Amino acid sequence: MRYMVVIERGESSWGAHVPDLPGCVAVGETRDEVVDLIREAIALHIDGLKQEGLPVPKPISEGEFVDVEAA
Repeated sequence: MRYMVVIERGESSWGAHVPDLPGCVAVGETRDEVVDLIREAIALHIDGLKQEGLPVPKPISEGEFVDVEAA
């Protein structure tokens, strides 16, 4: 499966979350680290859902960059 991940830069770290998997988040010192960590978090999150007998949400979110004119 391929999930969309939102990656955000903070003042001193990077964060990531998966809109289709509520509660699946990661924080790292670098962008590369947070990408590795969210990949692991997704796998653990899905394993946990399966172990609890819960359905695994299908990836349905999409992302898009939109250009706008600054006022």
